[in-house]
Amino acid sequence: MRKPCPCASSMLIISTLMTYRIDRLGLLFQDISRQLRARFEQRSVAWGLSAAQWRLLGHVLREGPSTQATLAALLGVEPISVSRLIDRMECQGWVRREAHPDDRRARIVVATERAGEAAPAAYAIAEALYDEALSGLADDERRVLHAALLKITENLQATEVAAPTAETTE
Repeated sequence: MRKPCPCASSMLIISTLMTYRIDRLGLLFQDISRQLRARFEQRSVAWGLSAAQWRLLGHVLREGPSTQATLAALLGVEPISVSRLIDRMECQGWVRREAHPDDRRARIVVATERAGEAAPAAYAIAEALYDEALSGLADDERRVLHAALLKITENLQATEVAAPTAETTE
């Protein structure tokens, strides 16, 4: 008669703890993101832009003109949703659409002068929020946190989640 492996129960406990930590990690990321967005929107209300609109605008200001498809992927939304977002921003004078220089079928989104003028104030709000969020952490702790977040991003970009098969669920 085979004796059960003494490490089996330890592995089950570790597995349970790791699952909890992963679940909690996701909740913490979600909560931090939600709180940062909400505080940013509160402090930038005078401009009348949502957090999604600021993200789009920040990308266009940093990276330069972008296609709507690129912006949709960045925001994690469907192209039609980003098109409506850009419509509203265009009406308010934040962005404009121009012909793509290399593709006659595509349009690119370009930041306007108004957006460029508002950018320093928006960046200052973001920096102040980050300082508040990271208060109480020493510089070394901030560097470790930054490195860990970059590693998590790298891990998630490098791995593809496979759909469970009958073999893996048994």
